[in-house]
Parts: sequence; C-alpha cells; structure tokens
Amino acid sequence: MARIERVRPVLLTARYEDPAANGEALLRLPSGYRTTGLVEITTSDGIAGLGEGYLAVFAPRVFCEIVELLVPVVLGRDPEDQGLIADIEAASNYWSRQGAARHVVSAIETALLDCRAQAAGIPVHELLGSSERSEIVLYGSGGDALWPEAMEADIDQCKKLGIELWKIRALPSTPLKARWALRCAADAGIKVGIDMVQSLVVPALSAAPVGDFAAALEAEFGPVFAFLEDPVGHDDLAGWVTLRQRLALPVAGGEIVTTPQELIQRMEWSCYDWVQPDATVVGGIEPAARVVARAQEFGCFPVVHAWGGPVGMLANYHAALAGGGTLAEWPLTHYELRDALIVEPWSIADGRMSLTRVPGLGARLTPQIEREFAFRPDAVYACLAHRADVPADSVWA
Repeated sequence: MARIERVRPVLLTARYEDPAANGEALLRLPSGYRTTGLVEITTSDGIAGLGEGYLAVFAPRVFCEIVELLVPVVLGRDPEDQGLIADIEAASNYWSRQGAARHVVSAIETALLDCRAQAAGIPVHELLGSSERSEIVLYGSGGDALWPEAMEADIDQCKKLGIELWKIRALPSTPLKARWALRCAADAGIKVGIDMVQSLVVPALSAAPVGDFAAALEAEFGPVFAFLEDPVGHDDLAGWVTLRQRLALPVAGGEIVTTPQELIQRMEWSCYDWVQPDATVVGGIEPAARVVARAQEFGCFPVVHAWGGPVGMLANYHAALAGGGTLAEWPLTHYELRDALIVEPWSIADGRMSLTRVPGLGARLTPQIEREFAFRPDAVYACLAHRADVPADSVWA
C-alpha cells in the first residue's frame, strides 16, 4: 500500500502577455509576468501528482502558507484514502469554508487524483467514470486587447484552431470596442461572448445599465452576440435573475464560487443560464465534475472556467469530461508556462480539444522547469488595478 511521503507547494512564474497590448496585463500584471501555484504530492511508490490552486495568482505566499498548514493532515496517508479530503476540509472549514483555503483544497484534491490515476494507469477523467470520449469543444477566451491589431490576432488564432466562439472583455463604458469585436467576428464567422468582469469591481454595476448595454447589442447583432458573463456583482442575486429574465442571450457566471453546494444552489435560484465551475477554486476535479453533471437538472449549461496555468486547465478539462460537459474555455492570451508542464502537446483541431491517454492528469514537474520558471515576487495579480493609461474607447471607432 502506497503512502504519501512528501507534500510541497511550488510557485512558478512565467512571462505573460505584453502589457503594452493587453488591458488585463497593463492594469493587473504590469510586470508582464504571472505566477502559478502548484501542490506536488509524492508517494512511496515514486509517483508524483500535481494540483493547482488559483489563489496563487493573487496571493502566492498565502497559498504556500495554507499548503504548509495542511501538510500534516496528508503526510503518511494512503492516497486512496476516501476520508482524506474530508479531513483536509475539516482542518480548514471553520476559518475558510468559503474562500482562500478552498483553492488549496482544490490543489490537493487534484494532486491526489493525479496520483491515483497514474497508479491505475488511466487518465483522471476515466478514474472518475468517464471513458466514452476524450474530446471537448473549446471557446477562445481573450479579447482584452488595447488596440485593434491585437484583437485581430485573437480572431486569427480562433480561425487557425477552428474555434467558433470567442470571448472578449467590454463594458457599457466601452461600447465601441464591443461593436468593433462583434462586427469583425461576424465577418470571420465567429460568435462573441462578453465578459464584464464584475467580480473584480467594487461596487459592481447594477442590472439596469448592464441590461441596457446588452439589449442594444442583442438588437443590433442578434445571434452573433452569444453570451454575457459576470455582468453584475457576485452577491447581487436579484441582479442575476433580472438579467436572465430581460435578455434572450445566456447569462454566465460562477467562476469565483468556492463550493459545489453554493453553485448548485445558485442554479436552483435561476442565477445562471451557463454555470462556470473551476476545479482550481471549487474544491478540485470531482466537485467541479459534480456541478457539471448536475447542471442539466436546472436547465443550466455547464462551461468550465480554465483561466489558470496548465495544471489547472487540465484539471478543468478532465472535470468537464467526467461530468459530461461539452464546452470549455481555452485562454488565447500567451503564457510561457502553458506548454512546459505538459507531458504531450495540446491537441486542438476543428475547435476541439482531445485529451491524451497519458495516465493521470497529463502534467509533469521537473527541476529544470522549476529553475527556468523560478518565482518572482513582483508577479502578483492586482485585483485593485494599478493606475495606467488605457486608450480611450474611440480607438475602436
């Protein structure tokens, strides 16, 4: 019987999109670098499993401290022990039943599943009961460019990959950008979703101006405008319901919710048309897969959020397949770490991702990767945006 011999947090930092061309990078990551936080679990039979927690993008040292706090709960245990996750949750629920510790629970759960699937010689999604398929449709996630040339590169990338749905970032204050993207995407035969990123704004927009903005775009562009994401504040439940009732297009959300129970409850309350669980946030692969599987009960369409590093992306794709999901996010923004950890290259054709038959998650960490992508303390995502000169919306006229 294998035992867990080592548990450690790992911070890796890699070059992100050029801040001169990308609005998110300019405002949130002005260093031009982004951090990914991993948990590596090593067993007595020589298997090393990896998991990712989204928290490390924003608070890398906090991520490490919480991992270290939970290490004693894990060491010496059998990775097959079905009570392990319950014990990890019990060790953190009182002070973080929702929030930061859940990201760390997510990383540990994913690393444990990676160990178990490697030992069984099968991919993680098969370990969770999905063996019928290994493909999932992707939508291209980007669209935060500051200049038309960079936005055109997003569209070209979608066309090259065969992706037919593209997500941008826009607000009622940037209507010209939204219209520019919808027109250009329509010309390329691509539909557009708009992410309003209100989870990063305090106070967030209310439903009335968002509804006016979205309804005008609906009227002008029809089915080219495919969905609206994160349109009001996380706690504005009435606003979510109001927008769903007012708009014909799907309203999407849920990426920052840290428990499957809350996501399921929000589906019951009719907050979402599209629910977006994230395995690096919601407790791991199995909880994300559970949300995906249950979405159909509420007439909700599950679309996993996958804006993290490569381990987190893989975790979400395995969760989608395990839960029966059919659509997932593919970040278009360049991130140098994305290809470094992958055992076999990403396989995307005709807008579909095919997961390989590599046992486990499909990612490996080496000393060389740790040296090449050593942690940089200045690579911390700023939720309170840095002051920066962002071009006026008129650049899209």
